Amino acid sequence: MNRDQTLKEMGLGPIWKLRQPPKKKRGAASDTASAAPVDARTAAIAAMGWDELQQAVADCQACELCKTRKQAVLGVGDPDADWLFVGEGPGAEEDERGEPFVGKAGKLLDNMLAAIDLQRGQQVYIANAVKCRPPDNRTPEPGETAACWPFLARQIELIQPKLIVTLGKPAAQTLLQQEVKIADARGRVHDFAGMPLIVTYHPAYLLRNLPDKAKAWEDLCFMRQTMRAL
Repeated sequence: MNRDQTLKEMGLGPIWKLRQPPKKKRGAASDTASAAPVDARTAAIAAMGWDELQQAVADCQACELCKTRKQAVLGVGDPDADWLFVGEGPGAEEDERGEPFVGKAGKLLDNMLAAIDLQRGQQVYIANAVKCRPPDNRTPEPGETAACWPFLARQIELIQPKLIVTLGKPAAQTLLQQEVKIADARGRVHDFAGMPLIVTYHPAYLLRNLPDKAKAWEDLCFMRQTMRAL
């Protein structure tokens, strides 16, 4: 699939060009590593390698989501990726297959990646703020994201991405540790523990709100522009 076909698949046509946004001060966020208490569990997770982390996520019973999941979903992709995409949590198909962003939302995400010459698994890692499916795909509760935070923090530490992209409001709020409005937060570079972070829409949201696909394309262009400048 070439770039024009990819953009057509996303529902964008004719090709949109990035409008230069006004210059803004970079948004500073507190280091979320300090948001969670350093208890024995957190310390143990912070020392894990990938195999241990995978097993710990599979065995986790730190919140109520473990009671309704079929399987926990750590993430997928290149462990040395330059790009880290973080979503909200697994849905029904992810819970069945054990991989994040499958189904219609996953197909759209793959097309979004292709539009900026990226491919799942090649310099790209995809994770979620929570590793177990919330019932009925509801938004994760604060206690659930807090319970899962040490896993995501360790993933970030192991990957050391050049750029983090949050997909949707829950993921953005988890990493930035503040109330986030996507419309206000997109189009600029935020900071997460010294790493640049960009906020954009979740693919599932875009499937329900087609006009915002054009804004998502602008965000993709901004991501590529930011990465090239790093």
